[in-house]
Amino acid sequence: MKLIHTDVLYKNASDVRADVLVGHVKLYHDGMYIDCDSARFYKDDNTFNAYGHVKMIQGDTLTLTSDTLLYNGPMMQAHAQGHAILTHRKTKLTTSLIDYDRLEGVGFYPKHGVLYDGDNVLNSDYGQYTPALSEAIFKDNVVLDNPKFNLKTQELYYYSNTQIAKIVSETNILSSDSTFVYAIRGDYNTKTGQASLMDRSHIYKDMRDIVGDSLYCDDEKGISEAYYNVVLTDVENKCMLTGDYCRYDENIATAVATDNAICYEFSGPDTLYVHGDTLKMVTYNQKTDSAYRDLFAYHKVRMFRNDFQGVCDSLVSHELDSCTYLYGQPILWNEGQQVFGEEIRVYNNDSTIDWIHIINQAMTIEKLDSISYNQVSSKEMFSFFENGEIKMNHAKGNVFVSYYMVESDSNRIGMNYSETPELKLYMENKKISKIWMKTPTGTMYPAFGVPSDKQYLAGFAWFDYIRPKNKDDLFEWIAKSEDQVLKKTEKKTVPKQKLDQIK
Repeated sequence: MKLIHTDVLYKNASDVRADVLVGHVKLYHDGMYIDCDSARFYKDDNTFNAYGHVKMIQGDTLTLTSDTLLYNGPMMQAHAQGHAILTHRKTKLTTSLIDYDRLEGVGFYPKHGVLYDGDNVLNSDYGQYTPALSEAIFKDNVVLDNPKFNLKTQELYYYSNTQIAKIVSETNILSSDSTFVYAIRGDYNTKTGQASLMDRSHIYKDMRDIVGDSLYCDDEKGISEAYYNVVLTDVENKCMLTGDYCRYDENIATAVATDNAICYEFSGPDTLYVHGDTLKMVTYNQKTDSAYRDLFAYHKVRMFRNDFQGVCDSLVSHELDSCTYLYGQPILWNEGQQVFGEEIRVYNNDSTIDWIHIINQAMTIEKLDSISYNQVSSKEMFSFFENGEIKMNHAKGNVFVSYYMVESDSNRIGMNYSETPELKLYMENKKISKIWMKTPTGTMYPAFGVPSDKQYLAGFAWFDYIRPKNKDDLFEWIAKSEDQVLKKTEKKTVPKQKLDQIK
């Protein structure tokens, strides 16, 4: 250790081992310079105590200032007290006490300290900073303040060269746009707002909560992605998406879920579960009183509710007109009733089924026993519900009817086969109570003498082997037998005649 300059040097009888230095003191030790107002220099021990406007400079990137500084040369350790400030490039650490280990290149503070780094201000009760790694470790009552967010935790790693905060304990982050992040482990880029989070972290914004085994979010782009065991809860719309992958874009208020995806609809008396290879939920007029939502389900769609089940290839549900459109071999069940056709439209009233429109090759079937069924087929059909039960079926166009007449004691009188252009079939207590047909033609057969060619209408199929039995059955896709697949009705147009062909 070298003494470079002092205005006054003298010995003090009370401490004969020390050289007392006063006025513009400057010392040097192994690449480090010390400036101070006065000092006690223990030459034999290679140590000194510096007082007043102490400034320790190491290289061209590290400065430590304080009121006093005790320096141990052999151990290369500095103990700074009183308004201690450690500055490394653009990063500044302020506290009342800093122990700086030059051999390890680490500064410790055992009392409250504040680190300033650009827009980030980090407070903690204990911390350490390693300049060579640009790494700071904060513990106990850690708070990171930034104009764009506030972060609170009990332990945090921070890297000043990248401004990335490494989350290692339960952490809450609240952004200025009201986005709330709960995390246990991961990385948060304080400059870009990008985060990679693990261990069932949460992102909550606009009454939507997304959680997964791992999460990625980009606050600037408004994109969130979650992987494995994902749950996206939409409190405002009373629904939930689950799957092993989910992406939410807040700019267009769109959530997409894949890989074992299910949509849970909670708005009705019972939960409706909808599964598809891909589910997409879009909210329109977000943050307004006129907001509404659409649900899109693509490929191998299966639905289950206690009183209602269905399958189709794709589905679109429009909240604005309370209608759900089912495409691609759609089938619906309501207890012992089954309906299917080329396309089905389900209209709701207060989250309960109001009426159903079956378009082209429409058929409704009521199962009586293992071989007997009431059946109606037509070009199109309307089924009207009340309190979750079918009350009336209205069939139009090429209507074929096969139903069993029953006495009051439930004994079957016979089976009526009819053909008519229009039918209205009324239900009471889940039984046929009245039938109206327009100019029908038909035959009544005795209950045990129904001809085999009249027992089932053309296109009859009972798809119980496809029907979802419960919510856990939604993932097992079962396609129709090849001979039961409906071939789409071809629309024929009359060819236009040329003027010169008209006489």
